[in-house]
Amino acid sequence: MNKLVLYVGNKNYSSWSLRPWLALEASGIAFEDVVIPFDFATGNPKLREISPTGRVPLLEHGDVKIWESLAIIEYVAELFPDAGLWPADQQDRARARSYACEMLSGFRALRSACPMNIRRQKQTLGVSGDVRADVARIETIWADALARSGGPFLFGSFTAADAMYAPVVNRFDVYNLVSDPTTLGYMERVKAHPASRKWEAAARAEPWIVAEEEV
Repeated sequence: MNKLVLYVGNKNYSSWSLRPWLALEASGIAFEDVVIPFDFATGNPKLREISPTGRVPLLEHGDVKIWESLAIIEYVAELFPDAGLWPADQQDRARARSYACEMLSGFRALRSACPMNIRRQKQTLGVSGDVRADVARIETIWADALARSGGPFLFGSFTAADAMYAPVVNRFDVYNLVSDPTTLGYMERVKAHPASRKWEAAARAEPWIVAEEEV
């Protein structure tokens, strides 16, 4: 089989890169990790060389290129059906994909006001009602999933659903947006996962600073 090559942006900032990277890493799937930093005001021209959208993440598998986080996860889940990227139970899989799609298309107020920033010193940020509504909906998703599965992750074991919400864990943490014990406990477990720690270490070692992402 041709090797998988995952192109990602700055690990400190690129929330959409984190999602498929974490899903693959947590599942034990072998892949090469290539960082293309956002170090130009108008974007890095290298992105256009490898991606039809000029964006990352992008997965390269032989002659095949797959872009968009959820599409990458689904492609790899088909390649490795026993890797546990999605829950084994059919109804759980449907629910996990619903959660993932809600993350993909929603929570724009939260994403806009609170960019992912691994290195950001924790500090409370005043946010709008729309952001608070996004936070409340995500907390409801997490609480319902954890109540159904019993934890420690949304569907028991770590799956693509957890990976899709991992950047939110950082946002909730560094902008000090939540206080519910169930939410905080889940966040701690995601942050403690070996794959999360590996990404965080790499993010903290990066030299690049993108002013637009520093709230």
